[in-house]
Amino acid sequence: MDNVIHIRNIVRNFQLGSETVYVLKGIDLDIERGDYVAIMGPSGSGKSTLMNLLGCLDTPTSGTYILNNQDVSKLTDDQLAEIRNKEIGFVFQTFNLLPRTTALDNVALPMIYAGASKADREARATAVLTDVGLADRIHHKPNELSGGQRQRVAVGRALVNKPSIILADEPTGNLDSKTSLEILQLFDDIHKAGNTVIVVTHEEDVAERAARIIRLRDGVIESDVRN
Repeated sequence: MDNVIHIRNIVRNFQLGSETVYVLKGIDLDIERGDYVAIMGPSGSGKSTLMNLLGCLDTPTSGTYILNNQDVSKLTDDQLAEIRNKEIGFVFQTFNLLPRTTALDNVALPMIYAGASKADREARATAVLTDVGLADRIHHKPNELSGGQRQRVAVGRALVNKPSIILADEPTGNLDSKTSLEILQLFDDIHKAGNTVIVVTHEEDVAERAARIIRLRDGVIESDVRN
């Protein structure tokens, strides 16, 4: 089995003054390369904390996280930043685009951190924007694009470094239902192209498109079902 993610006994506690808040209480999770997984759970279930750990935005209190054969559970902030840029493509509910920058430059941004040349960045960003259906919007800035187009730019940026996983947090949360369907179709296409996709959502219809639904409750995995 080719696991891109292998997690064992992940615990995450937070100190609030003198009180310890136990958010994740010993999570075991394997995600195979090329899988399409939805993570669900009510508010306070730990899904956002788990997403931050999966995305190397945070480190666990204890436990092991192997991402693409590398133990990332004990890395420094700088090492985590490098892993994030190389291994993980993020798609957020709020798009997180640079407002005064074209779609092309927004998509190419992760490649700057990766040290790619300008010619390589522009060629790859153009190809990715074409793949997500924005070939005719390459030189537009975010305020010249619709919400759905902005999210497509964000998806393109997530794909540009050919990451091990695409991690999407409520990717349709700010979109109307027609645009949401278009973005979800785009995720289907990305998955069919061989990418590993993880979507954190509270919407059942978004989760239903995944091949596997993991439900969290009170910091533990309540169920893990293949669709």
